[in-house]
Amino acid sequence: MSVALPSRPLGSTGLAVSALGLGAGRIGGPETTDADVDRLLGTALELGVTLVDTARSYGASEERLGRSLQGRRRSVVLSTKLGYGVPGVPDWTGPSIEAGVDGALERLRTEIIDLVHLHSCPREVLERGEVIEALHRSVRMGKVRVAAYSGENEALDWAVRSGAFGVVQCSVSLVDQGVLSGALPEAERRGVGVLAKRPLGNAPWRFETRPDAPDVAEAWERFGVLQLDPAGLAWDALAARFAAFSPGVSAILVGTASPAHLALAARAIAEGPLPDVVLDPIHAAHARAGQGWPGRI
Repeated sequence: MSVALPSRPLGSTGLAVSALGLGAGRIGGPETTDADVDRLLGTALELGVTLVDTARSYGASEERLGRSLQGRRRSVVLSTKLGYGVPGVPDWTGPSIEAGVDGALERLRTEIIDLVHLHSCPREVLERGEVIEALHRSVRMGKVRVAAYSGENEALDWAVRSGAFGVVQCSVSLVDQGVLSGALPEAERRGVGVLAKRPLGNAPWRFETRPDAPDVAEAWERFGVLQLDPAGLAWDALAARFAAFSPGVSAILVGTASPAHLALAARAIAEGPLPDVVLDPIHAAHARAGQGWPGRI
């Protein structure tokens, strides 16, 4: 099942990752079993996926990954996100970061986590410095390899320029192109690795009418405004290739609980970058109609 997934340096961190990562947000609910996660992770490894991303807010995702990764932890760069949800500890404080790291280590059953992101931490909290210093202490203590940030817009721009983070995570998709002329080139100049979340942009092409979920509805509205032409390509494949080969992107994170869905994304990326005849109109459509659209958290 192995496909030719590119491997890329993750900024200046010294880590390398496959161009496709597994986003583990879909495996935390009661509808997913440990057996499902074992199959999903097994497929990911067979495909050559070497990056797995989870978060404190993804239900039982960390616990399930921790069990499934036993015996194969060294096969992946493991990423999580935190800053909140520690019982008895105020969110977005130094103690919440330190306790969050310790809790994640326990749930993930690992001695060190490769990437720990401050998860949508507001800019004003970042600027105070307490949470950054707490995360850096975890790095110095050998609990975390790389301090990272996940977020959008002004907070993302500040995080990239701060010098405090080796990796950032942000939305990059057909309907989230704003970072391509802002945060991404700046991150590339500074040696900051970039993980692209929501690379399919909530797959708005699935819906004939406006969906109910607010985030998906926003993507659907943007998609309708752009009036893109897939040039004969399947939308999912086009979107994956668009995000994965956007300049500055180290890897895209496809959130799925389906081995087949992950395999489709891997095969699409193995096809390589989109040709200019397809890519140029996508950028032109956003320049015409999407200027000023904020990044979607």
